[in-house]
Amino acid sequence: MPSPSPTPRTASSDIGPAVGPTTAPTAASLRMSSRQKLVLALLLGSQFMIAVDFSILNVALPVVGEGLGFSLAGLQWIATSFALAAAGFTLLFGRVADLVGRKNLFVGGMAVLGLSSVLGGLATSPEVLLTARVLQGLATAAVTPAGLALLTTAFREGPLRERALGLNGALMSAGFTAGAILGGLLTDLLSWRWAFFINVPVAALVVILAPSVIADSRPEDRPKLDVPGAITVTGGLLLLVLGLTRAGETGWTRPTTLAALAAGAALLIAFVRIEQRAAAPLVPIRILKRRSVVWGNTAGLIAFVTETSLVFLLTLYLQEVLGYSALATGLAFGVLGAGTVVGGVLGGRAVGRFGNRRAIVLGGTVQAAATLSLVVLGTSGAWIWLLLAATFVGGVGNMLMIVGFMVTATSGLPDEEQGRATGLATMTQQVGIALGIPVMSAVVTARMGAANGPAAVLSGVSTAILVNSALVLAGAVLAGYFLAGGARRREDG
Repeated sequence: MPSPSPTPRTASSDIGPAVGPTTAPTAASLRMSSRQKLVLALLLGSQFMIAVDFSILNVALPVVGEGLGFSLAGLQWIATSFALAAAGFTLLFGRVADLVGRKNLFVGGMAVLGLSSVLGGLATSPEVLLTARVLQGLATAAVTPAGLALLTTAFREGPLRERALGLNGALMSAGFTAGAILGGLLTDLLSWRWAFFINVPVAALVVILAPSVIADSRPEDRPKLDVPGAITVTGGLLLLVLGLTRAGETGWTRPTTLAALAAGAALLIAFVRIEQRAAAPLVPIRILKRRSVVWGNTAGLIAFVTETSLVFLLTLYLQEVLGYSALATGLAFGVLGAGTVVGGVLGGRAVGRFGNRRAIVLGGTVQAAATLSLVVLGTSGAWIWLLLAATFVGGVGNMLMIVGFMVTATSGLPDEEQGRATGLATMTQQVGIALGIPVMSAVVTARMGAANGPAAVLSGVSTAILVNSALVLAGAVLAGYFLAGGARRREDG
């Protein structure tokens, strides 16, 4: 197994070379050892399960609500409570992983995930179910950055790491769509409770095998935790996600929505000020000044906001306009899942051949074009063929963008800063998933107004799809432009 300390690239390669590497990799450098393959399988399996948990209950929400007595307004908190905990605590746990050991936090988080899944499967009241979902979200916030840091330190920078990150991105995105399929199948064939129980054997297997298979990774120096920074960034993210969620439910002008957004923004500004003065900052300002980190994460945020919210928009279309069942809706998203797997497999190769920046621009352009074609969807069932083709192509493009983001945001950094970089990248992913649905829901609601019925839903969904397409194209082009600017300055220097 190679040394966990990554091999630095050239100055410009952390934002993506214009062409492939100048030195051709040897055949040995492209092969994984048996141990690396086992490590990869454990880490990717856990990340896939985490992604499934984001969406597995979405198509089953009405059944869960009926079984446990949730009000109609309270149903969305089954998803929101998970997303709030996962997004709000990811950056904090990314730093905790550096302090206590990434393997320790990874294994501990998987144990909590398994136990909270048992609690959710046995829940007999809304309070117990929501407690289980919060615990699952906290476990996700611990496992995801720790697992990603273990992945990046297990493979040197270069083709092997790019392949590993490509597969990780593919399984994370595929897991989100697979969750919708599994949720429909388990709910129809068994019970919604199996959406929780299915996690337990996977979590148990990882907890048993990981301690002896995965080598720990942590910086040599372990400074004290930046408590003020942790409080402000966690509180800011929680309030920001909460405010956007409320905007999707009740509109942007409600006092509670505006108060949450304003307070969240104030705390995040305070976080930046604290980090400038902290002796051991949660996120050093020097990392936030790197164009590769800033614009890589910007591209990743846009990629996750747009693709996960597109699943929500197309769920509305399939069920409210075409009249599909929950199970049929979940199965339709299998094509999107296949596209993300293909994109993930191709992503590492695209980054190696074209560079990070071009992979981001190419992927975003493909995703935007595929999404834009969905604006013409109508009320006839024949439109399903356009939907399937467009989601497959868009899934490929989305994964090219995500792999480019992951490689860009974690490259060119020493091992002791991988936890911080992967914590930021994971926070970007979680926040994107949490924000996408409420933002696009607000667009749909504003377009529909007081109207009801399939025609009104279709009008709202079409408008939101147009916004979605424009957003991903703008994000990809801006990221590509500013990353290219950084590369030009390095070359001039």
